[in-house]
Amino acid sequence: MEQKRREGQELVEKVISINRVTKVTKGGKKLSFSALVVLGDTKGKVGFALGKAAEVADAIRKSLYHAKKNCIKVNLSGTTIPYEVIGQYGAAKVLLKPAAEGTGVIAAGTVRAVCEAAGIKDILTKSLKSNNPINVVKATIEGLKQFKGSAHSVS
Repeated sequence: MEQKRREGQELVEKVISINRVTKVTKGGKKLSFSALVVLGDTKGKVGFALGKAAEVADAIRKSLYHAKKNCIKVNLSGTTIPYEVIGQYGAAKVLLKPAAEGTGVIAAGTVRAVCEAAGIKDILTKSLKSNNPINVVKATIEGLKQFKGSAHSVS
């Protein structure tokens, strides 16, 4: 039980986007929020989730809970990725290239959050086609899953 608490303290949580969503009903508009969160231990484990609730704090809490359950293990070679890949999801495409040590994370907001949470310190990325944050995160995760030996569902 104590080890789980220590792991919980090591996790990096990043809220990528919060959307205000309205449902129009006969009685008027019903307001709710959706929160996209990326979670990682900076040692190769990363997950993401989308939580929806009537309050922002509840939406973030829900997405963190689901992100902890949907983590994947990413194979890293040192501080970068083993080889170049293109992750695709929907209309989003993300190019992930390994970089020399000391380069840093060259990435836009959503891809940067996933890479930093996974513990990738040196990487070159390019987001192609879509800018939708949900699809870009999913495409990045799909790209990271492509590395040989990556376990797809780790708790």
